[in-house]
Amino acid sequence: MDDRAGIPDSYDPLAALGRKLALHGLTATTMLRVADAAGVSVTITCRPREEDGGRLWFFTGAGEPISETGGGHERDAVLYILGRLARRAEEAAR
Repeated sequence: MDDRAGIPDSYDPLAALGRKLALHGLTATTMLRVADAAGVSVTITCRPREEDGGRLWFFTGAGEPISETGGGHERDAVLYILGRLARRAEEAAR
């Protein structure tokens, strides 16, 4: 996946985020398609964010920045993803 180019092999931010999301009962594929038990899903990518000096950031599949990787920022991404899933589930129920 092009978005992951340049990420050191010793640390995979998407895998780390996937492990944290699993604690909330969510599943993620290797491409980090995060889904709740009802099948509502979001896609997450990871790539350098030029506006932040090229630091690695998590983005939505549509390219919206979520949070920086590492340094505890995965928690911010988890909260964002949980909120996004809840909004999508609510929209689907309408």
